[in-house]
Parts: sequence; C-alpha cells; structure tokens
Amino acid sequence: MLDYFRMFADYNRWANRLVYAAAAELTDADLRENRGAFFGSLLSTLNHVLVADRIWMRRFTGQGDTPASLDAVLHDDLASLAAARAAEDERIITWIGSLSDDRLGAVLTYTTLTNPTVITQKLAPTLAHFFNHQTHHRGQAHATLTALERPSLVLDLAHFLRTQGSQWA
Repeated sequence: MLDYFRMFADYNRWANRLVYAAAAELTDADLRENRGAFFGSLLSTLNHVLVADRIWMRRFTGQGDTPASLDAVLHDDLASLAAARAAEDERIITWIGSLSDDRLGAVLTYTTLTNPTVITQKLAPTLAHFFNHQTHHRGQAHATLTALERPSLVLDLAHFLRTQGSQWA
C-alpha cells in the first residue's frame, strides 16, 4: 500500500504540472470565466483543490493552514497559486514518504468542514479519497481547458506510468 500512495503522490505532482502549464497559456479573463464547473472558473477550481489538500494535510499531519471554506480563494492569480500548488505537492510527497504500514492501518479522527461531524476511519481509505478527490477536480479543470479551446491533456495514470513513472511500472 505504501508504494501505491507514493505512486499517487508522484502522479498528482506530474498531473498538476501539466494542468498548470496549460492554464498558464490562458488569459486572465479565461482563467476567471465561469465555465460551469462545480467551483465555476478554472482559477476557482484550482484554488479548491489546493484548499481541500490543505484541509486534508492538516488532518493528516496536524500542521499547516486550514482554509475556512471549500470555496476559499487562497491565491487570486495563477502564478502565486502555481507556486503554492508546487509547494503543497512536495509537502504531500514528503509526508507520504514518511508513512509506515502501521500508520496506514491506524485510524484518523477528524471533523468535517461543511457539516461538522466527527469521523473516524482508517488512514489508507482516507488517502484513497484524498487522491481521488484531486483527480476528480483535475478532470473538471481539464474539461474547462478544452471548453476554452485548449488542446486536450493526457492525464491518465497509465500514461504517467509509461512516460514518467517507470519506477512504478
């Protein structure tokens, strides 16, 4: 399981770099245009993924900022958001690399943000959700990019494994 989550941490960083590189080619107006994604614009969607990652990383590690809402705008420009995203991806990789099998089987207790409820569950399935959530919203970011007539990105895990993740294959 540890290798599984290490692979996803690396994949997450790789996919985020592709999405942010594509977003950097957009105009500011395009980044802010509401294209019907759950959080509206591409900039808001990318902010949400960072918000959620910080909330989860605070739950996992007990450290870091915790945004007050899921739609918080942490960075109102792509350059500073991209820098924060890159730093968070490295933080995730470092933390995942510190885990042990015993830790994956341990329980995590946290309180949800939108409907304050105490949840207790094993760490491993929670990590699976963590990475799945990122993939879900990256898909929305990808759809927004293609709606803005940008080339489609190849973000498949299989492509990552073939081209970037040979140690995982």
